[in-house]
Amino acid sequence: MAGVPGGGAVGADGSGGLGRRLGVFDAVVIGLGSMIGAGVFAAPAPAAAAAGSGLLIGLGVAAVVAYCNATSSARLAARYPASGGTYVYGRERLGDFWGYLAGWSFVVGKTASCAAMALTVGAYAWPGQAHAVAVGAVVALTAVNYRGVQKSAGLTRVIVAAVLAVLAVAVTTCLTGDTVEPSRLVPGGDATVGGVLQAAGLLFFAFAGYARVATLGEEVRDPARTIPRAIPLALGITLIVYTGVAVALLSVLGSARLADATAPLADAVGAAGAPGLAPVVRIGAALAALGSLLALLLGVSRTTLAMARDRHLPRALATVHPRFAVPHHAELAVGAVAALVAATGDVRGAIGFSSFGVLLYYAVANAAAWTLTPSEGRPPRAVPALGMVGCLVLAFTLPLHSVLSGACVVLVGAAAYGVRRGRRPHRPSR
Repeated sequence: MAGVPGGGAVGADGSGGLGRRLGVFDAVVIGLGSMIGAGVFAAPAPAAAAAGSGLLIGLGVAAVVAYCNATSSARLAARYPASGGTYVYGRERLGDFWGYLAGWSFVVGKTASCAAMALTVGAYAWPGQAHAVAVGAVVALTAVNYRGVQKSAGLTRVIVAAVLAVLAVAVTTCLTGDTVEPSRLVPGGDATVGGVLQAAGLLFFAFAGYARVATLGEEVRDPARTIPRAIPLALGITLIVYTGVAVALLSVLGSARLADATAPLADAVGAAGAPGLAPVVRIGAALAALGSLLALLLGVSRTTLAMARDRHLPRALATVHPRFAVPHHAELAVGAVAALVAATGDVRGAIGFSSFGVLLYYAVANAAAWTLTPSEGRPPRAVPALGMVGCLVLAFTLPLHSVLSGACVVLVGAAAYGVRRGRRPHRPSR
């Protein structure tokens, strides 16, 4: 694959470009569908367990790192508007290995995220049959994605609107109740530097959806203008929502009760004197997880497409459907693996594993952005530098089992790359 693919017609082998159909609004909606997902309903509890009353500081740290990553990703996506996100940026700016490592980390980590989101749907919709519901959700949403990206964006728009409405009602109920204690927002002696950083790493899991906009670079109209606008808009809206939710939860429950909560928002509205809202919150959580799952399947399949084009993955996964203009083989493969993990996996383990892989992915993105020249739209040097250091620090302050399992999988991927390169002639640099 020479250069960066652009949009265009499907070639004779079915491996041509994808259709440019998405504008700013749809790109923002897809980003929101990824970020305002199950994380906002589940992540505050383990984050509070790590940071205690320093939860808001952890949220701030995660937001700063996310901003740096989003800025670097936006500048790179405008320069390289192709499917694959940081896989493409790392390959073009740093070399094949770093692009491959980013792509491997993303595909493996985000496939685990797909399973985690599907299991969250099952846990809220039908706790007794969570695994079966999870598999059904993956199959159904893979079918939606197969029919085309515009249909995916349309469904995501409906889900995001419903979830935002539920969150608005829940936060308003909490903050206007009699149990609000503003003093609970002040960090106390239980907040440690290590705990705050671990909380930031866990909360970062919920912020990482802006990558979905970048991985759709081949399917947005006027990407040089659309992507740099859509990514910060999606991130900014998400930060406002997450801050409101965190303030409401801490004010009503306090950090200790929040850390022990299995359904934080449902518990908070109950404590605020509105237990009748708890079922509505649970429905909202299931919808949010569906929205995240839909966008995750979309993004992972596009990175799989890009890696298959370069033969880092089987070439058949690069095939684009002649009618629907989607990478249908990649979508089916990602859906099958996600369904298998959802049938057998664990939500908490998947979240920690995914966070490690995604933080490494963004470390490569920031390193790639550092190499941009001013004429190529380079952000201020402090942005990619802070983003890269922040990603690495947060990755290695995650729970130990997440670090060990994530590092093992990354090393396996690196070894596979070395074996493949040893068996094939060296390709000339781009």
